[in-house]
Amino acid sequence: MTKRFSGTKLQPYVTIRLSGTGGQGLILAGRLLAEAASIYEGLNVVQTNSYGPEARGGASRSEVVIGKGEIDILHSPVIDALVCLSQQACDAYYGDLSNSGLLITDSMLVGVVPTARAVEVPVTELAQKLGNKMTANVIALGVLVSVTKIVKLDSLKAAVAARAPKAFLELNVQAVDAGYQAAEAVVGKWTAKRRSILPNFSHIRE
Repeated sequence: MTKRFSGTKLQPYVTIRLSGTGGQGLILAGRLLAEAASIYEGLNVVQTNSYGPEARGGASRSEVVIGKGEIDILHSPVIDALVCLSQQACDAYYGDLSNSGLLITDSMLVGVVPTARAVEVPVTELAQKLGNKMTANVIALGVLVSVTKIVKLDSLKAAVAARAPKAFLELNVQAVDAGYQAAEAVVGKWTAKRRSILPNFSHIRE
């Protein structure tokens, strides 16, 4: 977790970066995470987006800083958790991950993973099984919440339900569950020593 001084008191916050290519819905994913934290958890949030050449296939990222106390930055110098849905994003942003940070990748699209501190989940494959590749962003959020506890699962579902069109509401809630459960299955096969790399950000709600 990153800490910075605000006045005379250390204020903790956590920085999450969601990254991939244009058309994967990472900007929306950032908004959903920010709303889950702010509206349903009562936390303070700063969210910023970077678009690159935003035709489909161009670079895309959304950064969400979450904390209970005052947040006095737009961008943190280091990332506590990095979600990558493309190899290009992983190559570009891994260097910003803190030494104790966690990398989350789509194992179908990221073949070269530069650290053992990583959770690899077949996000795109899960989306295909749900019948809609556009759910990959929501599945990735389910993975993130499962392995970091950055917000409660119910808070994420509520944020997703509030934004999803009625016709796609059930599908998107299923996508959250699919990501959450897939991450649990992956981590469940790890040794206790390996599981110790997983951060637990739930303390920012306390």
